[in-house]
Amino acid sequence: MHTRKTGRLVLAALATMGTLGLAQAQPDPAAKYQGAASAVDPASATVHRTPGAPDLTDAEFTQAKEIFFQRCAGCHGVLRKGATGKPLTPDITQKRGSEYLKTFITYGSPLGMPNWGTSGELTPEQIDLMVKYIQHTPPVPPEWGMAEMKNSWKVLVKPEDRPKKQMNNLNLGNLFSVTLRDDGKIALIDGDSKRIVKTISTGYAVHISRMSASGRYLLVIGRDAKIDMIDLWMKEPATVAEIKVGIEARSVETSKYKGYEDKYVIAGSYWPPQYVIMDGETLKPEEIISTRGMTVDTQEYHPEPRVAAIIASHQHPEFIINVKETGWVQLFNYKDIHNPSITSIGAAPFLHDGGWDSTHRYFITAANNSNKIAVIDSKDRKLEALIEVGKTPHPGRGANFIHPKFGPVWATSHLGDETISLIGTDPKKHPKNAWKVVQTLKGQGGGSLFVKTHPKSTHLYADSTFNPDPKISSTIAAFDINHLDKGYTVLPIIEWAGIKDGSLRVVQPEFNAAGDEVWFSVWNMKDKESAIVVVDDHTLKLKKVIKDPRLITPTGKFNVNNTQHDIY
Repeated sequence: MHTRKTGRLVLAALATMGTLGLAQAQPDPAAKYQGAASAVDPASATVHRTPGAPDLTDAEFTQAKEIFFQRCAGCHGVLRKGATGKPLTPDITQKRGSEYLKTFITYGSPLGMPNWGTSGELTPEQIDLMVKYIQHTPPVPPEWGMAEMKNSWKVLVKPEDRPKKQMNNLNLGNLFSVTLRDDGKIALIDGDSKRIVKTISTGYAVHISRMSASGRYLLVIGRDAKIDMIDLWMKEPATVAEIKVGIEARSVETSKYKGYEDKYVIAGSYWPPQYVIMDGETLKPEEIISTRGMTVDTQEYHPEPRVAAIIASHQHPEFIINVKETGWVQLFNYKDIHNPSITSIGAAPFLHDGGWDSTHRYFITAANNSNKIAVIDSKDRKLEALIEVGKTPHPGRGANFIHPKFGPVWATSHLGDETISLIGTDPKKHPKNAWKVVQTLKGQGGGSLFVKTHPKSTHLYADSTFNPDPKISSTIAAFDINHLDKGYTVLPIIEWAGIKDGSLRVVQPEFNAAGDEVWFSVWNMKDKESAIVVVDDHTLKLKKVIKDPRLITPTGKFNVNNTQHDIY
């Protein structure tokens, strides 16, 4: 029951939320998608007690560790020192007190802290447990080095035993890899027939799928840091190699520079804070690089600078790596992986996700809690610009299109406000517009995770997955690129899906290879029906609803052709 006392607590908490990071915690990109669950093994951390914190039995402490690592660590950090969310260390949490903490966990905040209680995600008993737990000193998980990686590494089908050509009749360019988040699988969906080809068991809560340069190998990484390499040429696509590169992770990529196609795979971990270079056909781990070090702004040591986005350079034989908390972008040259040349470029703290401009020269990436976009010139290996944008930018890979007035632009939406920032990206033909916010669009509301368009499309799509208003989180804003001043058209995605039971959200527009369809995930609870809604990009009308009992908690979708060639 929402009593007057509870209401006063909520108002008081919101009024002072700047003093406690919990209130300002932004999803990474949201608490139930990228940032919520952490795959750190709860049993791997040492149980201990902290003076000044409420008592917990060993069993309670162990249970609370599991909830925190699964739900909270992605935003607040394994060591609770803050990341996309603010710090939750005992000096802060004990000062605020149990009633204050309970209010925040229960009701959340307008700036992105999930409403764990009122949404039903956590029971009142679990909330009470978490209130006590976060007042204790955080347990530290173990490291994960070469011995652990090699022990987890398996080659299920040797390269010499794999087919020499494609052995199936699939249109691989229009195949989609779809994350079945809470089922520990991906679904391969034929973009032509709209049917599931196969579901494949993977790590927990796959974060991204990436294609090898050749378009043969699909790499998926779970938040438990397990990588699966899937050979799409086999008569029935299947996993041919796997490895666990850490305890918690988000990113994987393959080498794309000419002459190095499919040669190397790189994966970055949230814990331990490091990245590893692997053989591109077997995933054999070759070299591990730690990211622990000083922050780019205050030059203070950070023990947990996690690896966020990784992207393969087209200008040099390099991987471009976002080191989240320290704000450094590293360019790892893989000409000689055992004696690597690493170029470090200072950007801004809390680097997260991003993608290429249309020329594949400039890497444009969000420093989300700094409210900045960093532009890295991958050819000249330097910081090109730091651009102020809206509250907590979260572009995914962003969206490139030709603005009728300002020329080539790249777009990002925001978790923290309703705006969409359009940034000029052509320093040669449009130098006055380059690396500036040339226009700010008003979307439906905050809580956006992804914007998307396609070179053959005249529409820009933005989701609002974590907006607290169900009318907004269940729909999509579609902008006409040639008439941006007219505002957006609302697409009633969940209404089209015809699902009424559950906690429904729409997430991540993704185009097919031809650029004439855009797919949206209708993401429901694990025990409820979910769907994928396909929209005709030309007419903005419903084209197809994909439903299947195997389609459990679909979130990210990755078209093979667009992912392989960095089209977005």
